[in-house]
Amino acid sequence: MRFELKNNDQVFYSKVYSVIFISSVFSITLLLLSLTINLARISKSFEVNYLCKLFIVEKSGFNFKRLSKLTNQTSKQKMWELCKEITK
Repeated sequence: MRFELKNNDQVFYSKVYSVIFISSVFSITLLLLSLTINLARISKSFEVNYLCKLFIVEKSGFNFKRLSKLTNQTSKQKMWELCKEITK
């Protein structure tokens, strides 16, 4: 039978590697979370821009409902002014 004993260096390095691994996983998770939040903002911005263009061209009630959900605007006048500013 063969017995192996871990010395202090091996225990220290294993702890250091585990700390490095955990911190790298945490950092990557934060990076991906930040990326998804930014992509959600960008997609919402593009969707508002697209719906404003549609709203200006064809003043449909469906486009108004979708825009009002995205921008929290309730009156058509405010929505119209917002869309004019966006499409300039």
